[in-house]
Amino acid sequence: MRSIVKAPFPLGVLLSMLFAAWAFSVPVMAQDAPQDGPEADSAAAQTFMAPVIVDGDTLFHIRGSSALPAPERAENIQDAIIKVAESSDATDVDITYQDTEIGTRILADGQMVTIVTEADAELEQMELSVLTVLHGDAIRDAIMAYRANRTDEARVSGAIEAAAWTLGFIVFVLVILWLHRRIRRRTLIFVRRYLRDVEEATAKSVQAEAIAALIRYGLNFGLLIIFFLGFYYYLSFVLLAFAESRYFAQLLLTYLTEPVLLIFRGILSYIPNMIMLALIAWVTMYIIKGMRVFFDAVEAGTFDMGDFEKHWVNPTFNIARVVVILIALVFAVPYIPGSDSAAFQGLTILVGAMLSLGANSVVSNMLAGLFVIYRRSTSIGDRIQIGEHIGDVVQIKLMETHLKSIKNELISIPNAQLMNSDVVNFSKQTDGKGLLLHTTVGIGYEEPPEKVEAMLIEAARRTDGLRARPEPFVLWTALADYAINYQINAYTTRGNSIPRIKSDLHRNIVDVFNENGVQIMTPSYVADPPEPKIPTHPWDGRLAHDAVEDTDN
Repeated sequence: MRSIVKAPFPLGVLLSMLFAAWAFSVPVMAQDAPQDGPEADSAAAQTFMAPVIVDGDTLFHIRGSSALPAPERAENIQDAIIKVAESSDATDVDITYQDTEIGTRILADGQMVTIVTEADAELEQMELSVLTVLHGDAIRDAIMAYRANRTDEARVSGAIEAAAWTLGFIVFVLVILWLHRRIRRRTLIFVRRYLRDVEEATAKSVQAEAIAALIRYGLNFGLLIIFFLGFYYYLSFVLLAFAESRYFAQLLLTYLTEPVLLIFRGILSYIPNMIMLALIAWVTMYIIKGMRVFFDAVEAGTFDMGDFEKHWVNPTFNIARVVVILIALVFAVPYIPGSDSAAFQGLTILVGAMLSLGANSVVSNMLAGLFVIYRRSTSIGDRIQIGEHIGDVVQIKLMETHLKSIKNELISIPNAQLMNSDVVNFSKQTDGKGLLLHTTVGIGYEEPPEKVEAMLIEAARRTDGLRARPEPFVLWTALADYAINYQINAYTTRGNSIPRIKSDLHRNIVDVFNENGVQIMTPSYVADPPEPKIPTHPWDGRLAHDAVEDTDN
């Protein structure tokens, strides 16, 4: 006879249980009606099989029948083993065998525990005699362990073990609380010390306190998960210390440890893919850095690329970087965990459909932005007019263009609108003459036209910012009802100062006309005067300031 006494709960048993939870799961059987088809045999085999469990330990599996289902037979064997174990405090168990017509009967201390049948032998795929001995040994070990785990020494050992786990859990909680307080104190200091550049780069739109709050939230969430896992395993190990609660402890360990180990095993199985992903990311970053060095050299003038303009460097680099990243994603997708699953493929189709349905305006603005950047019609610093908006181009983005109006307002114009609208550029010169600035005044028919033209040209000459060569000139734009509309035209190369130059021109026109006694406002008649309003005498060819200069001389 063999006498086996198990220790209350050594560490080796705990490690063995964790490994067993990783290697295989405890099968849970149900009694269902057999099904038709290729899977019917497998389903029937699972239906008529159940484990025999004592104190959380699975001893062996037995076969059932329609008359005596497997779970009911396994429960009867478990009750018989517990009954024998509780009937005596002996340190040994007498296991005997009796051959019967239906199988071999196993008795423990003279009490029948179970009958090993040919069906059980077929289930285990071994000889009936061998399986009977194995079942008998398992029953003896279970009875001895059941008695040993319920001795006074075992209960004292279990209490000591539970107290040790409790002390360890208290230390664990204190460490968690210490880390929680330290996170609150140290996070803001760390952010202000190492992430100051982020705050400066974003013009303090991202405050250090906000970054610290996000980091603190993430760390506290991690601590919460660690605390939950610690409490879960503490409760499981305390229950494991006592024989009566060991079965529930093993259930707790199985329910949590098995998914965690499954995830861990999945991570281990994806290590080669992770290495490939890291390699693809490293090569992609190396290529992007090389491109950055090349485009910096182009911007500095080290490489001459002909008509390639410097303001194309950054957008061209960004486009090339996006292309490289997209190519890297094409290579990386097959190595992403779950990329071959139906869920991942369905998500990809959904994202593609959403982008195709909702990104029409986005794509049109992006393409328009590329055309705006590369067609050379508009550059940063140019003064342009788009519809009613006039301003200086301060930024050309992929989606929109920012203008600073003459009133110092920031105007955001979608690039699609920029492409589909007429753009007047006051800064680009088509030739060396510059822009032709003009304004129109209406003068009555009674004033000599030659005099009016001379006054307008004089006003243009007095205006700073208007060129003397080519000379200003006057056009007759309309013969209106009560006046002749004269348009003064003069060249300027200061496109960004047109509002001020035109204001000075208007001021000088008023001054010159006032000096010569000519009314600019077109008369509005209620009735015709008794005498026609025509020049009374021809103009002598002299303006007021010319007469003053002759008198001084």
